[in-house]
Amino acid sequence: MSKFHGLLLGGSLLAALAAPAVLAREPQAAPSTIRAGDARARAEAVVARMTTDEKIALVHGLFPPMADGKTRNELIPSAGHIDGIPRLGVPLVRESDASLGVANQVEQRKGDVATALPSGLATAASFDPEIARAGGAMIGAEARAKRFNVLLAGGVNLTRDPWNGRNFEYLGEDPLLAGLLGGAHIAGVQSNRIVSTVKHFALNAQETGRMVVDARIDEKALRMSDLLAFQIAIEKGRPGSVMCAYNKVNGDWACENPRLLTDVLKRDWGYRGWVMSDWGAVHSTAKAANAGLDQQSGQELDKAPFFAKPLKQAVENGEVPVARLDDMVIRYLTGLIETGAYDAPMPATAEAISYDQHADVAQRAAEAGIVLLKNERNLLPLAASAKRIVVIGGNADVGVLSGGGSSQVRSVGGAPVEVPLAYGAASSFARITYHASSPLAALRKALPGVQVDYLDGRNFNATVEAAKAADLAIVFATQWTTEAQDVPDLRLPDHQDALIAAIADAQPRTVAVMETGGPVLMPWIEKVPAVVQAWYPGQRGGEAIANILTGKVNPSGRLPITFPASAGQPPRPTPVGLETMNSLEAQAAANPANAGNFQFQSFPVNYTEGADVGYRWYEKQDLKPLFPFGHGLSYTSFAYRKLKVTGGRTLSVTVEVVNTGKRAGADVPQLYVAREGSDAPMRLAAFQRVQLQPGETRRVTLTAEPRIVADYDTALPGWRIAGGRYRVAIGHDATDRKMTTVTTLAASTMKP
Repeated sequence: MSKFHGLLLGGSLLAALAAPAVLAREPQAAPSTIRAGDARARAEAVVARMTTDEKIALVHGLFPPMADGKTRNELIPSAGHIDGIPRLGVPLVRESDASLGVANQVEQRKGDVATALPSGLATAASFDPEIARAGGAMIGAEARAKRFNVLLAGGVNLTRDPWNGRNFEYLGEDPLLAGLLGGAHIAGVQSNRIVSTVKHFALNAQETGRMVVDARIDEKALRMSDLLAFQIAIEKGRPGSVMCAYNKVNGDWACENPRLLTDVLKRDWGYRGWVMSDWGAVHSTAKAANAGLDQQSGQELDKAPFFAKPLKQAVENGEVPVARLDDMVIRYLTGLIETGAYDAPMPATAEAISYDQHADVAQRAAEAGIVLLKNERNLLPLAASAKRIVVIGGNADVGVLSGGGSSQVRSVGGAPVEVPLAYGAASSFARITYHASSPLAALRKALPGVQVDYLDGRNFNATVEAAKAADLAIVFATQWTTEAQDVPDLRLPDHQDALIAAIADAQPRTVAVMETGGPVLMPWIEKVPAVVQAWYPGQRGGEAIANILTGKVNPSGRLPITFPASAGQPPRPTPVGLETMNSLEAQAAANPANAGNFQFQSFPVNYTEGADVGYRWYEKQDLKPLFPFGHGLSYTSFAYRKLKVTGGRTLSVTVEVVNTGKRAGADVPQLYVAREGSDAPMRLAAFQRVQLQPGETRRVTLTAEPRIVADYDTALPGWRIAGGRYRVAIGHDATDRKMTTVTTLAASTMKP
């Protein structure tokens, strides 16, 4: 979602909730245990007592920065606001963006800070649902303390293109990984008795032209990829709300798409909560309501308040049945009741937050998600023999980079670097922002006997000479990405590739630390012996990076996304649609606040790779990536032994995981499967993060997710496992085939 466009916020909007926070805080109550059926029954009873006007009031929300004077209640500057109905006990709802922390874009709430998690890709790289759950619980606790009870979190859009500007928010390219970790994050948020969304339903897979793009894909492929990620996340997390996307899907806007909202989500999956629109994603009244949209969000960013007076008129003239309006409101209340938000009032004033404890959560997530991509000659961890180290670039002297857009967190400690954008679709609501966690300071603290110098890298020759004179060079490379804009190409910006290559030529002991929104090309990879993928590492990213480099923490992250060897390897080398729009049109087509009265022509993106997203595409095309999905090194070593496969009705694999090295560490055995004799690539069917002491052996059983083993059969309709022989591999990444076998599975079917 993108919303902010440089409005001067009035005093009434700024008088909200910034408060100092120093004390420990836990969720106010245990997670809700209300069953979905009971929640709906309660909701139906409340709706039966409502007037038509009261029902209408609950199905369209305000956008606070543009809604001054539209409510008698306090407007906290944030994403959304829906008044309650006091006579019936229906609570007021305040919504905040919260993908990576309670957001505060362009500091609309002056002085209000929050804990910043690392990027979604970093969380996904942990391959650990508990890391995701803990991050969600932390965000939910802070949101409740700040008086928000609906969070626009839970992004599970699959990474179909490495240049997507919003990849950093999401959980990678695999539907099982994204679904499981997305569901865990949602459950963590909702453990605080507030609502989390899951978003953006569906195929919001590029930012270029996201307001107009028509994502085209066949039903089978969609069910087996993007929709499966949503389905698993909804099953595991039980989000109170689903947010529909800006784009079209197979010709219909996602927020007025009956196939997605009614047939798939509500009928096939039995979803009981409410569907809210993204901000600026509504295009009609009767069509959207009858298709399954339950609530218009941030109505001021749409061309009209479609679900206000126009909806009342549509109900009165029979275009929208009364029963449909009732169902819209019932679903809204059901989502609030089932998550506990309905019965757990928000505090009257902002409450104290234990930011130090919450920073520990963010640091653990960063440390679990940092990926050691390369480590020739065991250059890392930093050896005691290195007495003079030079740290270069990336503003490592002051902080770590974060991604831009609606997920932007104003983190504790402030922003030591913040650069407004002069132009572009994100210029109205995104800034290049660093969190105040200096890798340089953390390294100096961790290495008291070592001279650690810093150069910003701007003086090319002086930087190369300093690297040559040191015992070791650590280069911080950055790539800023943001919502509303895709990356024009996968090269590092600002001539960083040339600088890294020159440093590596001068200093054979060079480490590259990558703070990027996703994969980048590495033309210097053969010259640099050690590469660390740090993503956007969040609140304590500097400390996390230092702990990995010095060996205080053994790296254990695994890539949730394939790194291509060249720009030509992915299905689409560059963003689709840029060539069809001038700069003003491109800005408006990616940001609803800039849309104005532009009349856009929709353009298609044909996802011809179908369900073969990411590593599946590479296998099917017989392409060797730079680094494969699932890849990640350690300062210890692991081996797999004594593989045992059980087939029949359920596929499971038991294997011994052995730490064969001299350090404690975590491994992630990954189970891949494909039907023998088919041209289908192998798919990740199960994984488990395993922590082992040196020499320790643990027997691990991985049970395959049956929908990964199956194909979707549109004629059934549902999932079908064809009886017969299946190839099974246990590996360290998606290309590891050193331990493979074959088993036989029985034929079976499952509901959609």
